[in-house]
Amino acid sequence: MALSAAKAKAAVNANINVTPMIDVMLVLLIIFMIVTPLITAGFQASIPRAVNPENDQEKQGEIRLGIDKDGKFWIDLPQADGQYSGMRFISDADLATQLVAIYAARTADKILYLKADQNIKYERVQQAVAIARKAGVRVIAAISDQKKQLKSD
Repeated sequence: MALSAAKAKAAVNANINVTPMIDVMLVLLIIFMIVTPLITAGFQASIPRAVNPENDQEKQGEIRLGIDKDGKFWIDLPQADGQYSGMRFISDADLATQLVAIYAARTADKILYLKADQNIKYERVQQAVAIARKAGVRVIAAISDQKKQLKSD
């Protein structure tokens, strides 16, 4: 009789208590259900508009890159005399090689001025920034449009 009582005490209960694990899983499920729509929603970006009391003219040697409403790149390069020739269309592949040629020769001033249409996808602006960074541009400055101010009578 003493032997059977010792065997009964020695038996180990091998069942796992899953209740705390289920509680944790439910909490994680609720967190992911709340956070996932926020991650996939993205964000809206718009080109800045500023009130400029005076127009700031371009300085000699500045490189300006534009992106039109169709997502095409336009570049304005200074000529040998320092005057700008106006915005000219440039393809993605040519843009990369042109920027590499320009910024490889520069030592101190590696600034690119970027102006984009406000209705393009922001992805296109990111592509322009990536091309410029690979070409050696260190600073990318956004050109903002001047806000229209209503005239007071």
